[in-house]
Amino acid sequence: MALEVDVREAYRYLGLRGRAPDAATERAVDEALRALEGEIDPKHVARRFDLARPEDGVLEIEGLRVKSRALYRHLDGCGGVFLMAATLGIGPDRLIARAQAAGAMARAMALQAAAAAMIEALCDSVNAHLAAEAMARGRYLRPRFSPGYGDFPLSCQPGLFRLLDVQRRIGVTLTDSCMMIPTKSVTAVVGVCEKAATRPDKCAACERRDCAFRDDRKDKP
Repeated sequence: MALEVDVREAYRYLGLRGRAPDAATERAVDEALRALEGEIDPKHVARRFDLARPEDGVLEIEGLRVKSRALYRHLDGCGGVFLMAATLGIGPDRLIARAQAAGAMARAMALQAAAAAMIEALCDSVNAHLAAEAMARGRYLRPRFSPGYGDFPLSCQPGLFRLLDVQRRIGVTLTDSCMMIPTKSVTAVVGVCEKAATRPDKCAACERRDCAFRDDRKDKP
């Protein structure tokens, strides 16, 4: 599966935050992307569910109760959601572990950043498919919002895994601390609305202004 990776995402994950990379960084990221292309095994699963609001600041999705004011605000006006999960497979983890074991920490960092940009590209591709499906029914999507953003707790991960049958469908497992293996995996909630959002940015809904991964390019009125 060919992914349209935005190399600026990799630079952002390296902490450049809009600054131009030097030649060495460009070369390292380019080499990392090429190395990862032969190692990834992209998979995803997505399902649509109705959305309920049993009380202020609380959402309910097919029995999964989510207490998150950030997500509650983000899904304002949405009557349903897509739940999605995606992964690049175990290949990137193996490449990164090999680089770390060899003491090649700069290469490991470039692989981490490139793989993060790749999973974002996979999620963007899944979102585009879901958006087309929603548009065919006269609906619009909000940007995806993942556990760990704002006050959307990681403790919701087991519920998302159950609803999507993630382990069986795409081979991703959860640790006791609700982290995913393979690590280059994502779960997310995508709102389905009758009207397009006026400020459709997940970073706008998150109150963490000091987040190292905040996308300042999108956090504008």
